Amino acid sequence: MTRRLDYWCALATVLTAGALVFPIAGGDAPLNWWDVPILLSGLLVFLLAVAWFAGRGPQRPRDNAVLLAAVVVGCAASLSIVHGHAGGHAALGVWLLVLGLWAAAWRGLDGIAGLRSLKAGRQRLIDLSVPVVFGLWLVFLWEVGTVGFGVPQVLLPAPSVIAVRIAGSLAILAADFQQTFMKAVLIGYVIGCATGFLVAVLVDRVPFLQRGLLPLGNLVSALPIVGIAPIMVMWFGFDWPSKAAVVVIMTFFPMLVNTVTGLATAGTQDRELMRSYAAGYWQTLFKLRLPAALPFVFNALKINSTLAMIGAIVAEFFGTPIVGMGFRISTEVGRMNVDMVWAEIVMAALAGSAFYAVMALTERAFTFWHPSYRERR
Repeated sequence: MTRRLDYWCALATVLTAGALVFPIAGGDAPLNWWDVPILLSGLLVFLLAVAWFAGRGPQRPRDNAVLLAAVVVGCAASLSIVHGHAGGHAALGVWLLVLGLWAAAWRGLDGIAGLRSLKAGRQRLIDLSVPVVFGLWLVFLWEVGTVGFGVPQVLLPAPSVIAVRIAGSLAILAADFQQTFMKAVLIGYVIGCATGFLVAVLVDRVPFLQRGLLPLGNLVSALPIVGIAPIMVMWFGFDWPSKAAVVVIMTFFPMLVNTVTGLATAGTQDRELMRSYAAGYWQTLFKLRLPAALPFVFNALKINSTLAMIGAIVAEFFGTPIVGMGFRISTEVGRMNVDMVWAEIVMAALAGSAFYAVMALTERAFTFWHPSYRERR
């Protein structure tokens, strides 16, 4: 096999070698790599690995895995530097190392993203590893940047600070999650999506409703949450029903519009075939038009899974009991406890992402036959 120069690994090698020349911490007595033998050894492991791959060119799947393992070693060394020696005054050597890690991580992720396997389980693992590794890389950059530059916690706390806050506030976060997600989000989501679907079937059955209701639906869906939420609080009180009402309004019209559009996607020839079999409206609806509309219905379900969380949290800004994600965010911002605010944001993001993932997996189970899904395969 002919060797070729891997430009990303070559760039990582040059940047990492340059990092050895410059100090890693400023101040009256600058700190260099050779002053900390353990960190120097980690840096050398990473340097030797990327230098090897620069001339070899990773070709096999395990080569990319080894390269990413070397990146992990380099990341550990850089985190040890900023936390133990260069916090708030990281020098040029640290940032050259971070750039070198970025080039090597780019090469490793690009290699893994290009892998294809005939085994479905292995391919699913490959597809899952790319966003996970990329997300961890972004968290690493966040940690190094905030600690290395000494960013005040009131502006942007480091991920490690947020993790400590989450670990120490599990009881509070659990109570807020139950109030916001388990009550307002889920109940409002089910009611809003169910009523939107049923009204869409009615609109499809009665033509004048499609001409009269859909424009009004677009008008109502454009109303700002900050205008609707106080009204819902006055109507339904300060507890979770008012937040669920906001979620119903936010999820109703996306489901209505998508379902109506989906019901109209059945082909003319397919409808004529059903008529030739003497099929009535309801038989055509359940056996032809609803299956054809399923991709649109699930598209609305996925969109609403994120809209519901946003609507419930924003609605809690305008009156709620002393529990809930939105209540906690608004209260802790006033107290300048930004780490707790970020802890709530992380919990909300995880809950919303998990909710979206459930809807996406359900979509795959029900629409495996659809051409768009087969193309993704």
